[in-house]
Amino acid sequence: MKRAALYSRPTPNPQGVQKPAVTAQPDMARSVEPVGNRSAPTHFPDQVHVRVGLPLWAALVLCAMLTATLTWALMRHIQEPKSLTQADIDAAVLHTLSTQDLPSRAARAAQIIAPSVVRVRTQDEQTQSGPSSLRDSGVGSGVVISDAGVILTNLHVVQGAQRILVTFADGLESEARVIAAQPENDLAVIKAMRLPDDLQPAILGSSQNLQPGDEVVAVGFPFGIGPSVSAGVVSGLNRSFGSEGKTMMRGLIQADAAANPGNSGGPLINMAGEVVGIVTAILNPTAARTFIGIVFAATIESAGGGLGVSPF
Repeated sequence: MKRAALYSRPTPNPQGVQKPAVTAQPDMARSVEPVGNRSAPTHFPDQVHVRVGLPLWAALVLCAMLTATLTWALMRHIQEPKSLTQADIDAAVLHTLSTQDLPSRAARAAQIIAPSVVRVRTQDEQTQSGPSSLRDSGVGSGVVISDAGVILTNLHVVQGAQRILVTFADGLESEARVIAAQPENDLAVIKAMRLPDDLQPAILGSSQNLQPGDEVVAVGFPFGIGPSVSAGVVSGLNRSFGSEGKTMMRGLIQADAAANPGNSGGPLINMAGEVVGIVTAILNPTAARTFIGIVFAATIESAGGGLGVSPF
C-alpha cells in the first residue's frame, strides 16, 4: 500500500502569472513561526528582553532612591548629643546632694590624713618592786612627714623617755629616736627604725591662709584611744600660751576642735587634709587637764623652720 506523502506537491505556476518579489525581512522575521499545533517558542526575541529589562532597572534605582531618602529622614530625626551647660551640671549636683548621703568635709579630710598619723608611746624604767623593767610612761600622737620615717610630734611627749615606740596606721610598731628638737614651740622630730612597706607621709599645707571661722580637724590618740577625730573651727590666730614653769609659746593657732591628753603632737589639718599645725596644748584653768573649748597648735611653718624641715 502506498504511503501518503507528508508534504504537498508544489502548485504549478500557471503560464503568465508573475510571482511577487520577495523582499528581504529583518532578522525578526526568522524568529516568527507559523501558527499551528507546534508549541510556542521557548525564548523571547532580543527586543522583548530589552523591553522587560528597562522597568526592572528602573525599579531597582527607585528602591535605592527610596532607601536613601528614608535613611536621610531617619538620620535627621536622630538627636545629636546635647552639650552640657552649667545649668545641667548644677542640676546634677543638686540631685546628687538631695538623693545621696555624702561624707562630710571633716570626714573626707580625716580619711586623707589617717595613713600618716601615728601613736607615740614612751617607756621608762620602773624599779618599785622586783627587777627593773621598762613600763609605759606616756602616750601621745605624731604625724609622718617623710617616707624615710621622719615623724613630727611634741617635745613634752618624748622628752626624757628611755624608749620611744611608734605604731603606724597599718599596726606596725617600731622603736624611734629623737633627731631634732625645738623647745620654744614644744616640738620634736623623731625617726622610726622600722617602716611599713606602704608608708604614706602627710601633705604639709600652710597656715598663712587660715582665718577665724575656717574649719579644721584634729586627729590623734586622746588617752591612748584612737585614732580619734574631732572637728571645729579656727577661733583665733597668733596666740600666745605658756603653762607654769614652761616657755611661753607664740604665734599659735587657737581652735575649738576637741583635744585631750594624748592628742599632743597630732596634726591639725584643713579641709584638704593638709597639715597646718601640730596640736601642742589645751587651756584648762582647773586641775582636770581636760578639754573645755580651747586648743593651741604650733603652725607648720614654725615647726618646719625651727627644725630644719621644709614644710612645703
